[in-house]
Amino acid sequence: MTEPLEKRLEKAMAELQAAQEAVARTERELRSASFAALSSDRAVRATAGPQGELTGIEFLENKYRDTSPQELAASVLEAASAARLKMNRHVMKAMAPFAEPSSDLPELKGFELDWERIFGPEVLREDDKDTERGPATPAWRDAIGDEGED
Repeated sequence: MTEPLEKRLEKAMAELQAAQEAVARTERELRSASFAALSSDRAVRATAGPQGELTGIEFLENKYRDTSPQELAASVLEAASAARLKMNRHVMKAMAPFAEPSSDLPELKGFELDWERIFGPEVLREDDKDTERGPATPAWRDAIGDEGED
């Protein structure tokens, strides 16, 4: 026997209210989130804010003094990109439950988010820390020659 329409509508409204409250909590949490990442040469730490914006750069242990300008620039870009990627993955993980179908109401099917389109393809790639083979060769090493030259 099917449930009366009024009861189903009541359930849907309760679920909608719960979802709205959860979205508001998630938005508050995301507004204050930030993630930091180190460059592979451990010379630079970059921090990304809630919208992926660069909010901080630290040059660690005076390593910048022994680094060419090209290497330092590459380290900054690498750390900034890694911090932004961490933030993007955090947003993706935090927002994923809101796209899932309702377990109580089959009519609420959820929706698909194209995370790759929103954040770029790297957000869906497996994190290097999760793999057995260890971190990949940093991209900045390909960008400069052996002498630190372009």
